[in-house]
Amino acid sequence: MKHVTLKQLQAFVQLASSRSFAEAAERLHLSQPALSIAIKKFEEEVGGALLSRTTRSVELTQEGRNFLPLARRLLNDWDEALTDLHNLFAMQRGKLTVAAMPSFAHSQLAPVLKLFHQNYPKINISVLDLVMERAVEAVLDGRAELGIVFRPRQLQGLDFLPLFEDRFMVILGPTHPFCDKDDLHWSDLQGMDFVAMNRGSTVRLWCEERLQTQNISVQTVAEAGQLSTVGQLVASGLGLSLVPSLCQQDMLQRGLICRTLSGPALVNTVGVVSRSRGSLSVPAAGLLAQLQQTNWPAAHSEP
Repeated sequence: MKHVTLKQLQAFVQLASSRSFAEAAERLHLSQPALSIAIKKFEEEVGGALLSRTTRSVELTQEGRNFLPLARRLLNDWDEALTDLHNLFAMQRGKLTVAAMPSFAHSQLAPVLKLFHQNYPKINISVLDLVMERAVEAVLDGRAELGIVFRPRQLQGLDFLPLFEDRFMVILGPTHPFCDKDDLHWSDLQGMDFVAMNRGSTVRLWCEERLQTQNISVQTVAEAGQLSTVGQLVASGLGLSLVPSLCQQDMLQRGLICRTLSGPALVNTVGVVSRSRGSLSVPAAGLLAQLQQTNWPAAHSEP
């Protein structure tokens, strides 16, 4: 059965329907000898006669009658499979999973996906809002095709497409003494109570490295695994923190004060990661193109 072809199956179904070699050959655009050879080889492959030939007509054997409904279903399944494949390439139907760090997912992703949905309404979109490290893992292990994150330090097995630059900012609770200061310097952070991301997070590492290069020592009084939680802790009066400007809208909604720092800026690149090996699906390639064409805002300044 390894050598049964689609054309042989089509020939059998057409001949079974018309009961005439001449009519079936015409519909299949074959010569009668070619059709006869195709049917003979098909019967040899399946191991027995499916058709009984007479001088005037073609009749199905019992095996042929039993097989005909299955053969028609196989052809229909084949046609549907090709239609589904065409729809995927035509962006008419499909699914796309995107991983995004919450700071991006909560601020910039929704308008992008709204436009994508308007262009491709039959593509189902699944968003995994994960901290940066987990979003990268989701791409590497295949749970997401694209990940929107800050540029990872390690890009083994990944491609990275930069989108825009993000400048970190200071967030303050509404009663913090610095709220009255319009201009903050790195030196102002010396000895301040500080709310940090959990150890091991890339954001925390960046903040610690920049504070160290500026010879600034802060007092870490609390840690959290999400930037939104960092904001809540700062709002409660535990201390101040450094967060990406992507969080500005979320922090303002929590009643926090956002300030940029004078001096060397802490800036990192936001972009899209995908696996280096293999090609993107058509929906993923479409979203990637849209992300490239988006006019991203410049690094936020204080409101």
